[in-house]
Amino acid sequence: MLVDAPEPTDRAGRGSADRARARSLRRKVFLIGGVATVLIGALAATLWFSPLMSVHTVTFVGDGVLTSEEVLAQAGIEQGTPLLRVDTAAAAQRVAGIPRVAEARVRREYPSTVEVSVTERIPVVFFDSPEGTHLMDDTGVDFAIEPPPFGVVRLVTPTPGRDDHATQAALDVLEVLPESVRFQVAEVAAPTISSVSATLVDGRVVVWGSAEDSERKSAVVSVLLTQPGRIFDVSSPELPTVK
Repeated sequence: MLVDAPEPTDRAGRGSADRARARSLRRKVFLIGGVATVLIGALAATLWFSPLMSVHTVTFVGDGVLTSEEVLAQAGIEQGTPLLRVDTAAAAQRVAGIPRVAEARVRREYPSTVEVSVTERIPVVFFDSPEGTHLMDDTGVDFAIEPPPFGVVRLVTPTPGRDDHATQAALDVLEVLPESVRFQVAEVAAPTISSVSATLVDGRVVVWGSAEDSERKSAVVSVLLTQPGRIFDVSSPELPTVK
């Protein structure tokens, strides 16, 4: 059976109609995209400039002695500022400038709240100076001059500070001491990085030496302290001595 092919004029007509539909579809897509862009831009401008989503409340979450007044004043976030215009990173950086603050976070809570949260430094040791007793955290940051809380260890070293190697050696030794021994330490002394010692609350002295081989020394010292004596030397953990 023979089938007649479409006339050229029919094919041309269908092609013209297809092109017209394609142009119409493209115009609709461009129109919808343009309207969406305008709406998004208008919404962004509303959120950026208008008071509809502005800061009504600034809250504080802390875990220590800092007050909300101290922290929020440092954050510098003004009520009435559009929420999207609050520079949370800059505010967190300002709060982190408070010496007692170990970590600061600032985040938006839509529609109208900013939350400022801080984690405070925990004093591990203190050292004496003409100004008073300085509190220092486990990284060696000197963050306050005030009476030490109960259980904070006295640090004795020539130049206490975060960049001082002897200070860091003393802190390293405190960190690796067995918990049962650590709670008994009243003072840690580090005349040099290789001559760290810890004095317990009952007057016994643990001679640690350097911070090297601390894992082995930590295992030895607990057993050694069960023996009678005053000076317990684990500076050479293979040959510990008691005097």
